[in-house]
Amino acid sequence: MFGKLDAAQIEKLLNTQFVGRIGCHADGITYVFPVSYAYDGICCYVHSYNGMKMDIMRKNPKVCFQVDETKDLANWQSVICWGEFEELTLENERKAAWQKLNERKLPVLTSETMHITAEWPFPPGKDESSKGLFFRIKFTEKTGRFEKISGAEFFAT
Repeated sequence: MFGKLDAAQIEKLLNTQFVGRIGCHADGITYVFPVSYAYDGICCYVHSYNGMKMDIMRKNPKVCFQVDETKDLANWQSVICWGEFEELTLENERKAAWQKLNERKLPVLTSETMHITAEWPFPPGKDESSKGLFFRIKFTEKTGRFEKISGAEFFAT
């Protein structure tokens, strides 16, 4: 069965995932990149460094954000949000973003390439709000789709 996620299912998926993709476009270049994020019900928060993505979003703050959960090709959910990029430059905003990111519920399972360590996402006791850049995307529109085999439950927890 193929269908649309309702508002509660969209919120659940945004709240249970921690990696999404941002799409942005400026000066004839479209760029999509993965980010680790925290979601507060209105915005997603991201820690980053200068580079192409920041240059593009500063030029054109209208962005798209996508997150999904795929169990297999017949059981998946996907949410797409549109919103506006805002770089957080005030120290109190940066600290609040750092706190949101640091308080995320992270997955228990790791892989060979993705390790949850004392140094990730931020070293313990270290205030990372002074390093790197923080930004948020305030969502203005959200939509979601799913496919599932009849009788299968959604798997976001």
